[in-house]
Amino acid sequence: MTAYRYFTATTLDGFLADEHDSLDWLLSQPTGTDGILPYDDFISDIGAVVVGRTTYQWVLDHSETVDGAWVFTQPSFVFTHRSLASTAEDITSLSGSPAQHRASLEAAADGMDIWIVGGGDLAAEFARAGMLDEIFVSIAPVTLGAGKPLLGGRFDLELQDHGTNGALLEARYRVVGERD
Repeated sequence: MTAYRYFTATTLDGFLADEHDSLDWLLSQPTGTDGILPYDDFISDIGAVVVGRTTYQWVLDHSETVDGAWVFTQPSFVFTHRSLASTAEDITSLSGSPAQHRASLEAAADGMDIWIVGGGDLAAEFARAGMLDEIFVSIAPVTLGAGKPLLGGRFDLELQDHGTNGALLEARYRVVGERD
């Protein structure tokens, strides 16, 4: 069965990016190879990728690929309310709620998992739709005071695993559901 997974990083005060969408705080953190979920193991289970428009643009602007090509080989879906000029065949622009697109997302994943790359508001939309099974978060020893929140909403989570990777604290949570 396809699982919906949010694999991300946050500051200690709960922000994915600063108020200018910068991830400089994360890129300066020392990491190691002893984390509880190495990226290569995680990505090998991913059949489709979901991103919001801001995350999509940030990845395009900051990836070290040839000619700004998309970094993921999996079918990718960008949730946006604006028009989108895609950079690859496997990128599809979507609007509306995640539930409206569940069948097509799962068909694209072909029995593998779906990675909600970001942002936090998009991950929260998936959670509210009952389409977010796991949050894997690396917590950096940095505070920003303001920015884009890790998860836009109120949810109960159950800790499944925890550990460290360099300077980062890692935690894996099962999404229990939305709080009243």
